[in-house]
Amino acid sequence: MALTNPFKELDGVPGVYTTGRTLMTVNAARDMDVYGERLVEFQDLQYRAWDPGRSKLAAVILLGARSIGLNGSSKVLYLGAASGTTASHVSDIATSGIVYCIEVSQRSFRDLIRVCETRKNMIPIMADASRPEDYSQMAEGVDFVYQDIAQRDQAAIFARNLQHFGVEHGMLMLKARSVDVNREPRAIFAEVEKELASKGVPVREVIDLDHYAKAHAAFVVGP
Repeated sequence: MALTNPFKELDGVPGVYTTGRTLMTVNAARDMDVYGERLVEFQDLQYRAWDPGRSKLAAVILLGARSIGLNGSSKVLYLGAASGTTASHVSDIATSGIVYCIEVSQRSFRDLIRVCETRKNMIPIMADASRPEDYSQMAEGVDFVYQDIAQRDQAAIFARNLQHFGVEHGMLMLKARSVDVNREPRAIFAEVEKELASKGVPVREVIDLDHYAKAHAAFVVGP
């Protein structure tokens, strides 16, 4: 009797699976975990649990975001890859694509390199995300920009990278406290949406992440 696969691919989010309560991606580096996440075998595939408490992208998907622009062939510019937690799940999704991981912190970059060494589609690049001209020759064919950095001018950096690489689709994880610690986060979110629009970046959806990450919101952009 054939076993029923408990992992169902989410509509509109290719490469992301669910058991009904937990998100999973198929492990592109078999038997290797990145942050202590659970690995589950089913038939000839190994799935990795995707923790929304450790990854804001997982939180966004659990909160209902669909058709965000990521797929199996995506070439992702990941700004603020840190030690590679979320970037590794993006690597699982973009199986025939590539993830260019930009990180400026030397300490995080050392951890990031260890993750990239086990994954053929993750490229670590030590650079400042505010200077796309410094890494544009190393990141070819980018079609999706994902940003998660803690700087005051987060929105301007995101828009600059979208424009520099000629990309329409992307996601900005905005940290309101890094913009202004004294103002209400929702006021900042509204201001950033207007700022992006003024720079020619159409915002499709703003998702409040407060349930998983205080004073954070995801800005999904694209035509």
